[in-house]
Amino acid sequence: MYNSKTNKSGWSEEEKAFQYRSYGKGELAALYLPDILQQSAVEQFNKWIDAAPGLRQRLLSTGMTSRSRRYTPAQVKLIVEALEEP
Repeated sequence: MYNSKTNKSGWSEEEKAFQYRSYGKGELAALYLPDILQQSAVEQFNKWIDAAPGLRQRLLSTGMTSRSRRYTPAQVKLIVEALEEP
C-alpha cells in the first residue's frame, strides 16, 4: 500500500505504508519520536507503553522480557493497536 505525498517542490512522492515486521526497540521508538536522541526516545516510548492500559502485560504474554532487544511483528501489532502508527 502506498500513500501519495507532495514534497516542497510540488512533486508527488510515493511513501510506503507502515510495515508490521521485527523492529529493534530503538528503531521503533525513533519512528515514534524522530526528533530526539534514540536513548531518550526509548525511555519515552517505554513510558507510553506503561501508560497504555494493559499493553505491557500483553507484550509480556507474547514472550517479551526486559532483556529483549527487538519487537516481533506480533508485538509491533499490539503496540500500533494501542498507540496508533508512528
